[in-house]
Amino acid sequence: MIAIVKLSSRHQVVIPKEARKKLGLHAGDQLIVEVEKEKVVMRPRPKNYTNYMLGLGKKVWQGIDATDYVRKERESWGE
Repeated sequence: MIAIVKLSSRHQVVIPKEARKKLGLHAGDQLIVEVEKEKVVMRPRPKNYTNYMLGLGKKVWQGIDATDYVRKERESWGE
């Protein structure tokens, strides 16, 4: 979806209805606003950060045996 919005004199924008429906946004919902290079990125603020962060980074540990990893780390301390 691509839409063009206009910045009002009060520096406000209206999120198009199609985008609000797709994201399930309602009046009063909070958005996170980030600037990435020359882009403004808005995304819904998670209602529950615990659930949002659950599993974050699990791909980093795929295929690594935790016990073996800790053992090797501890061995490196003695050097």
